[in-house]
Amino acid sequence: MRHKIIYVILSIFLLSVMVFYMARLAPGDPLASYYGDRAEKMSPKERKWAEDKLGLNDPVTVQYVRWLDRAFHGDFGISYKYKMDVMEVIRERMGNTLLLGGIGFFLTFGLSLLLGVLCTWHEDRMLDRVICKVGTVTSCIPEFWLSLVLILIFAVNLKWLPSSGAYTIGKEDDTADRIWHLILPMTVVVLGHLWYYAYMVRNKLLEEVRADYVLLARVKGIGKRSIMFRHCLRNILPSYLSIMAVSVPHILGGTYIVEMVFSYPGLGTLSYESARYQDYNLLMVLCLMSGSLVILCNMAAQAISEKIDPGITHTE
Repeated sequence: MRHKIIYVILSIFLLSVMVFYMARLAPGDPLASYYGDRAEKMSPKERKWAEDKLGLNDPVTVQYVRWLDRAFHGDFGISYKYKMDVMEVIRERMGNTLLLGGIGFFLTFGLSLLLGVLCTWHEDRMLDRVICKVGTVTSCIPEFWLSLVLILIFAVNLKWLPSSGAYTIGKEDDTADRIWHLILPMTVVVLGHLWYYAYMVRNKLLEEVRADYVLLARVKGIGKRSIMFRHCLRNILPSYLSIMAVSVPHILGGTYIVEMVFSYPGLGTLSYESARYQDYNLLMVLCLMSGSLVILCNMAAQAISEKIDPGITHTE
């Protein structure tokens, strides 16, 4: 357990170093994020004063050590763009991302399991072939392109659904309005990943169906339904949970893309804005949060795999 904790801490530390240096060495003007259009009209003296105020004139290594010291005390700085504490900015947007990504995650894996079972049950029949072909086509469509098509059809042409935002202005407490705004982005999040995982379920179930114990069960007169749900499906569920754990970053990445296309006020849109406007403090925290999530999900998947197969060993 100790070496896992060390691994997590070391990984997060290296990630913080990489993000910090890459962000500050990238082209762009962070003063434009903090001062807006006024940054272009600043004299060299004013510019130097502004950079000193934000601590941007020091060597990058000095800046990083200072940031790290403050981070250890829970101070991640202020957002240059929003002029408020970084964590406060993130808290305001996190709920929207958890709502979209969380519901999308469970819908994706619930429907994937259903589709996988359905295809296995009707293997090589018309229904299985149609689902496989449609699923293959939809899985090849980029999420940003699918988002634009759905906006064009349902928001612009038919005017049935809103094209952007998490709610109508003034209706942030209206649950029905929030659900209305979730329909299109949620559809893209689910369709973008659905068949990928459904195909995994289908293949794993087919492997189980062709196993020797299934043939033996059929010889004993056990029904197809009982074999499928009491044995085959039950046997693949542990590995499916492992896949769910390791896929959290995959679903989250898709959610970020969808948020940007639909101008949905979540962490994905915030990440894009922080990178675009060189909002260093905000970018650092968002990258560390995403990176930590990837590391923890991989560890969770590894732990589940160890439970499934105790013979799995780890190199120290």
